[in-house]
Amino acid sequence: MKTKTLRKNKINVVTLGCSKNIYDSEILMGQLKANNIPVEHESKINDSNIVIINTCGFIENAKKESVDTILHYAEVKKKGLIDKLYVTGCLSERYKPDLEKEIPEVDSFFGTKDLPRLLKTLKADYKHELIGERILTTPNHYAFFKISEGCDRPCSFCAIPIMRGKHISVPVENLVKQANSLARNGVKELILIAQDLTYYGLDIYKERKLSELLQKLSDVEGIEWIRLHYAFPAGFPIDVLEVMKERKNICKYLDIPLQHISDRLLKSMRRGTTRQKTVELIETIREKIPEIAIRTTLISGYPDETDKDFDELKEWVEKTKFERLGIFTYSHEENTHAFNLEDNVAEEIKKHRADEIMEIQRNISFELNQKKIGKTFKVLFDRKEGNFFVGRTEHDSPEVDNEVLVDAKKNYVRLGDFSNVKINSAGDFDLFGEVK
Repeated sequence: MKTKTLRKNKINVVTLGCSKNIYDSEILMGQLKANNIPVEHESKINDSNIVIINTCGFIENAKKESVDTILHYAEVKKKGLIDKLYVTGCLSERYKPDLEKEIPEVDSFFGTKDLPRLLKTLKADYKHELIGERILTTPNHYAFFKISEGCDRPCSFCAIPIMRGKHISVPVENLVKQANSLARNGVKELILIAQDLTYYGLDIYKERKLSELLQKLSDVEGIEWIRLHYAFPAGFPIDVLEVMKERKNICKYLDIPLQHISDRLLKSMRRGTTRQKTVELIETIREKIPEIAIRTTLISGYPDETDKDFDELKEWVEKTKFERLGIFTYSHEENTHAFNLEDNVAEEIKKHRADEIMEIQRNISFELNQKKIGKTFKVLFDRKEGNFFVGRTEHDSPEVDNEVLVDAKKNYVRLGDFSNVKINSAGDFDLFGEVK
């Protein structure tokens, strides 16, 4: 039986989806804390009487996870274990009318730009002076750092512009203030995120400003690593590579989702590039920064992807030898340009093709890792797991890339600190070493 609690409000924020959602939840929590409202992130204690779910609506699997999470907390509310349930984020932005109809237990749904309205509902004031102030949900030594919102790209398969709107850059001076604040609080690594890093500045400065932003961020005292995520290949600003080369605290790392290599599919995907341009871009990046680790993301099973298209993709992956690679199976999303096409590649074929690509990448990763044995790398340690301290080189982003493990019985490191580690052995994706 549902009962109304008498205790003071305490809020539990549950985050689903990508690093951009994590950032948004951290901003929300920072605002709540500034209003003296107790808040936790994904609390396991179950002592909160209000739950806010920050949802993802990107692809089918993510949407299902979001809906399942909402339904779970709707049941919790029915049992009287919480008083209020609110839903925000991408799924809520995209499907609000349907969700309101199907899950009436939710007290209110909010979109991706509704933070002030959500705070007002929680009887909190939106504090404009809190430029980038937030409660980190990551380990204190690294932070996701969002430099823009939304996207102006016309990619046929992507629903992000529907959920996040047009590209809006954050002014350089605001980002520098945020970086200084994070550094003062012990953050050593900034992971720059945006739907499209390379578009940064075009809307407010009328020219690409990523290289200038990187220069100013790399001057912030205390920031030892700056990492670039989600660079769009078409119109890639080559001057970014010059800054990466000259600034030691900009990681020799680039996440550049390429999606496919077949000219026919790239055109259908509306990517604004070709196989030849893609190959030349990768060659240029590696020529200018020979030690760089390039991470890319691909799609398998896009409409009309033939065996020939897939064989071309496989051969290109084998030849290019990306240091890091992930692959999604195509998700047929309403209101995208590709939704007008027939989703005519069977799910089992999509998955089989993705598995084939990852098997190729596993072998590439193993081969590249073997070359690191005997070498020493600067490693940032994130956590202790079992009998190992677990860290990363500058070539690895948290949770998605390779890791360095050192035996905790033989070595001691402080979490959040850098150490030099000599690599003694290597597996498909992990390196094993000792602190020097």
